[in-house]
Amino acid sequence: MTRTPARYRVTSFDVAAEAGVSQSTVSRALAGSSAITEETRAKVVEAAERLGYVVDARAAMLRRGQTGTIAVVVIGRQDESVSDINPFYFSLLGAVSAAAAEQGYETLVSFQSDKDKLFGRYEERGQADGVIVIGTTTNPDAWRYFRELDEKGARMAFWGSPYDDLEWIRSDNFEGGQIATHALLDAGCREIVHIGTLDSPQRQFGERYEGYSAAMEKAGIQPRIEEVDENADRESQGRQAVAALIERKESFDGLFIACDSIALGAIDELRERGISVPGECCVIGFDGIRAGSHSNPPLTSVEPDFETAGAMLVRSVLGDKSTPDERRVPVHLLRRGSVRS
Repeated sequence: MTRTPARYRVTSFDVAAEAGVSQSTVSRALAGSSAITEETRAKVVEAAERLGYVVDARAAMLRRGQTGTIAVVVIGRQDESVSDINPFYFSLLGAVSAAAAEQGYETLVSFQSDKDKLFGRYEERGQADGVIVIGTTTNPDAWRYFRELDEKGARMAFWGSPYDDLEWIRSDNFEGGQIATHALLDAGCREIVHIGTLDSPQRQFGERYEGYSAAMEKAGIQPRIEEVDENADRESQGRQAVAALIERKESFDGLFIACDSIALGAIDELRERGISVPGECCVIGFDGIRAGSHSNPPLTSVEPDFETAGAMLVRSVLGDKSTPDERRVPVHLLRRGSVRS
């Protein structure tokens, strides 16, 4: 059996020999050191390109005392399966991973829910340069644990934190509530009900209601809210809220729902009750999850700019925010079929 010879890995010493300079000069030239003349830098770059030399960014970080890794913790409800986590967080996780890669970082992902198995000491163990925490705020034990780590000086950033004193990033929820409500008003809806909650530790739900309420009052219409049962799963919350409205014989022709997972349950209940969407009732959710494109009809939603969200979280955990108050992610209306055009 003939063996294929192992491919030789070009090193900085090979580049130095090719360029006729020292290895330390190669390192400084490729790192952008101002101590190296442009003539020498050009000579080193040309030699590196001829030999196919690729700078090992991770090794360079390790030499600076960095791991080149960002840990991302996704919090779930206690005893919740990973497959049951809100799909929104998987989209956000992908955006964070892409943004980290753009900065030359890898991501270490951990799904956590059990209060006896929480872990965030990645910096102490030399496993990561910082921790990004995302996920449900309905797990208070987890959020208290990560808040304590933050208070002890760990480098952390949080999506949608229930605590305002943490380094949080959120969607522009107030603006999103207004966008959704204006879209329903433009579709001819006048009896618009918000399905959500005012007392949830998920601050974004209250902010979305406030945006809806402001738009309704500006239109001269009384805001209405059907509060969900926080102990139920999201789909059941949507079904139960719609069922309650119908059984109380309340009139409604538009629903702005606090998140897509609740909205999908609401659409299923409306269909089973014989209420046409969007013919008799228009529905808008919030989050822009991909599952919404497969509902019947496809769910119109307010979607955050995931790319911007990922970049903001990475900049925040690395201490590289463009402004100290860079916290709100822009949102836009994702038009699908659940609102009349």
